[in-house]
Amino acid sequence: MSRVLYRLGRSAVRRRRRVLGGWLLALMALGLAGSMLGGHTADDFTIPGTETQRAVDLLTQRFSSESGATARMVISVDDGDLASPGVQTGIADLLARTAEQPHVVNVSPIVTPQMLDLEPDRRVAFATIQYDSNAPELGTAPARRLQSAAQPLRHSGVRVDFGGELQFHGQQIGGASEGIGLIVAIFVLLVAFGSVVAMGLPLVTAMLGLGAGLSLVTIGSSLVTIPTVAPTLAAMIGLGVGIDYALIIVTRHREHLRQGMTVEESVGRAIATAGQAVLFAGTTVIIAICGLQLVGIPLVAKMGYATAAVVLVSVIAALTLLPALLGFAGHAIDKLKIPLVKAGGAIDQDGYASRWSGHVGRHPRRYVVGSLLLLIALTVPFFTIRLGQTDAGNDPVGSTTRRAYDTLSAGFGKGFNGPLMIAVDLGRADPDSVLPALVRRIAADRDVAFAAPQPILNKQRDTAILTVFPKSSPQDAATQQLVHRLRTGVVPEAARTPGVRAVYVAGETAAFIDISDKISSRLPVFIGAVLLLSFLLLLVVFRSILVPLKAALLNLLGIGAAYGVIVMVFQWGWGASLFGVTESLPIIAFLPMFMFAILFGLSMDYEVFLMSRIREEWLRCRDNQRSVTAGISHTARVITAAAIIMISVFGSFALGTDHTVQMMGVGLATAIFLDATVIRMVLVPATMNLLGDRNWWLPAWLDRLLPHLDIEGEQALPSPEYLPGRGPVSPLEDVREPEPDRELVGAAR
Repeated sequence: MSRVLYRLGRSAVRRRRRVLGGWLLALMALGLAGSMLGGHTADDFTIPGTETQRAVDLLTQRFSSESGATARMVISVDDGDLASPGVQTGIADLLARTAEQPHVVNVSPIVTPQMLDLEPDRRVAFATIQYDSNAPELGTAPARRLQSAAQPLRHSGVRVDFGGELQFHGQQIGGASEGIGLIVAIFVLLVAFGSVVAMGLPLVTAMLGLGAGLSLVTIGSSLVTIPTVAPTLAAMIGLGVGIDYALIIVTRHREHLRQGMTVEESVGRAIATAGQAVLFAGTTVIIAICGLQLVGIPLVAKMGYATAAVVLVSVIAALTLLPALLGFAGHAIDKLKIPLVKAGGAIDQDGYASRWSGHVGRHPRRYVVGSLLLLIALTVPFFTIRLGQTDAGNDPVGSTTRRAYDTLSAGFGKGFNGPLMIAVDLGRADPDSVLPALVRRIAADRDVAFAAPQPILNKQRDTAILTVFPKSSPQDAATQQLVHRLRTGVVPEAARTPGVRAVYVAGETAAFIDISDKISSRLPVFIGAVLLLSFLLLLVVFRSILVPLKAALLNLLGIGAAYGVIVMVFQWGWGASLFGVTESLPIIAFLPMFMFAILFGLSMDYEVFLMSRIREEWLRCRDNQRSVTAGISHTARVITAAAIIMISVFGSFALGTDHTVQMMGVGLATAIFLDATVIRMVLVPATMNLLGDRNWWLPAWLDRLLPHLDIEGEQALPSPEYLPGRGPVSPLEDVREPEPDRELVGAAR
């Protein structure tokens, strides 16, 4: 592989105009295709193998008019009475206009609290709108039509807001918060490289790769249903890894130039070595993210596919576009230097990192104990995690969905924002004898606020729908307990009635509960599989038992600590106001699994980058402490710069308004921070010094069985080519490169 990448890098330098032109043409073509196909995002909550899905399948087959999406129209006034003649006329006109809209199959009459024997409130009412298709198929057009139809009534002083399953506000990629991440990345790259030209290369590569990747996601959204949050998550991950991968390659290239290599040779070797590590890390990210397919929830799998597509394009950009840009820059890569900033390399010989590594190595026990206690303390809150799904009650204040949620809660009760749907396959049973008894049993539950006394029957009278409103909100633990209680108690007894085939508890709230339950059951298996994969990969790469075992355990602790921070912020509310969160939120059900898949690949990147340097020095001198210090010296600068960029990019997304993206941003930023500081700079040198030569122990029989995998790829490459008059220069020497002859530089390029 190293030889292939070596030739690829050199070829990209020689044909840099063609490569750059090809990338620009591909980017324009993909962008044009995406805009022409006009795809849109929507959330498809298909959950194979669950009770909710069985109910949906039953209604689709027997009750097609009730199997589509529903929207809720909430009408209210601050002063006055909805029963006044003028307001009643306006409401009637609105309902009539709504019933005539495309895909609308039914608009219910207005429901008021007094109709349901609740506390009378003449200032609020709601109606339910039934569509003939599900939300992903409908897109965003129905929501826009509803908003337009409500304008005349709003102009008369009546508030009309909407909620339900339709998409009333979309995700936006980009903005002020994301710009903060880019500004920090620019600053860090300027400090790391000391040159405007060197700083710009990773940013240009990452942005072009991100643009191409997101265009692919847009094209994909015209063919399949892409979740609304997927493009934003893909942008966050793609931007972070795109800059990170390019940074590592540019750093290695500048080391080679300082040793006197020609530009073409330097780029080729950088792609063959650092590029191979990038390929390895990117592949592990893609494999882990695509492994989300094993969860069995299409929504989660499609999020993974969208993110994997952007990561794949970022890797391709780093291996093809970046070499071409490095060819254009040539020896001018360090031009436009920043005053007072030294254009340094990746090595920190006898600098802070070396002294710190030596200090930790002299006191390993205290640092191991202190670091482990910190990570364990941060992990403890994870064991109180409450998985779930945010709802309209967590939407931005002022949005129509949030206003509808709050108004309905105040007028009817919190549970009316999350009704349960009981689907009954009556079979040969008599509806008039079965359904009233079922309604009475459900209504008698202590957590049920109201059960509609009149079930809806299909034309064949073999399928019925009952609507049940809990007392608690959709996110409340009591609602989850109610769903499980109905499924394990009331429903099984009703299903045993002669003639009745099945009774299902479903609805959007039940669907979210099913998603949480399914992911919770698969999470330990998924994490175990990922840890086993990481152990096997590192076992082959570093030919050691303890190094991969230690890496797996430390990664697990670091990610667990990030989970704990998410719980403390969003579930416990510690510092939540910094992100505009004013109430306790459940942790998005798929987030722990999604985060683990991403962080697995990112941590592998840092692990390989650091440990390969340590192992290289170990094989040369067989001095454990010296090899650890040398490894830290070679990699601390790059890892620190890459980590700061990752943290700033992920953290900037946490400043948005979507709670899923906020949780992901906080979690990823925390995990990267802990990985680059507590783990790489404290625990790794401390544990390596404690274990000594045992770090590299491997049974002889296992050594014979394992294949040989050289991530750095140096051994398979030909001898380096140097500029005329320039011999090999040790990268540890602080050499000031002389100004090369222009003709020689042109020939070298």
